Amino acid sequence: MITVVVYSESGGTYKTTMTANVGVALERMGLDTLMIDLDPQEGNLTSLFDAGTQRSDPDADNLVKHILDMPDGDFDDLVESTEEGVDIIPSHDMLGDFTSNLEQKISYETGMKNMSVENYPRFELLHDLLWEKQELHKQYDAILIDPNARAEDLLYNASFALRTLVAPVKPAGKGKLSLDGLDELVGNMETQLDIEIGLSCVVPSGVGQTNAHQQYQQQFENTEQFDTPVSIADRESLMDAMWEAKGSAFRVVEERWKTFEQDGEMVSEPGHRRVRDREITTLRRLYELAQFIATETFDAEIDPELKLDIRDHGKRTVELDADEKTEVTT
Repeated sequence: MITVVVYSESGGTYKTTMTANVGVALERMGLDTLMIDLDPQEGNLTSLFDAGTQRSDPDADNLVKHILDMPDGDFDDLVESTEEGVDIIPSHDMLGDFTSNLEQKISYETGMKNMSVENYPRFELLHDLLWEKQELHKQYDAILIDPNARAEDLLYNASFALRTLVAPVKPAGKGKLSLDGLDELVGNMETQLDIEIGLSCVVPSGVGQTNAHQQYQQQFENTEQFDTPVSIADRESLMDAMWEAKGSAFRVVEERWKTFEQDGEMVSEPGHRRVRDREITTLRRLYELAQFIATETFDAEIDPELKLDIRDHGKRTVELDADEKTEVTT
């Protein structure tokens, strides 16, 4: 089973859009896929897929209540289906108070059981919920988590539950620093959680045409420290359009979503976007990334063909090229 946390401590690395695109790519490959949004901030996976209409309602059932073993409904009712087939458990505002609520739970239960706080399994709660209580491995082929960026209880619970990271990084000095920090973070988590956490791959994202970007990209791709199966070029327009399409980059291209000015106002509609070869290449890179995760990290069987059905342009099958890492940035 594919279990991945898409994590980056720095912004602007397409963390959320990468989770969405990899999740949809895995679904297109024939794998039943669930995405879990553990990021309480606005502009998260939940917002992208227009899910979680009750995320601000303190009385609504949500994932935090189930993690803390105080649910207000059935777990299955938390799961929402998207128009692209992939399922999502949306974010909720309670995620922002997860640690304080967890501390209350720990204080109460350790007092009732005469247990030391140090012995309480605070990082194992999500693992127990997903695998032991809900047995999601019997329902899904792949589970992805988009976590918050801070190294605290939510991230540790996600890492303990899924055990594998995918790390988008900036092709710049800050990205290198984030990567060094990721090594330190993984080491600290492995020590504290007493488990092994795998790093599936590092993905340079937002790669532009500057010499600095190209040099850092080559450094990432040439290192033997980790796998770098693909690089994602700077496709701000494509990634931004995902929020208007309420779905993946695959949906943006197939439905041809575009934001433009009309009668003095900015509108976003399908059917207006030009079909650009460079954006098709980006979709191929995202599909190749999902393919690498599925087959190289987890040895899953997939449908390896990327098939697109582009509005007013018909169907197209895009050949994958696992040997070509670098995407054209023009």
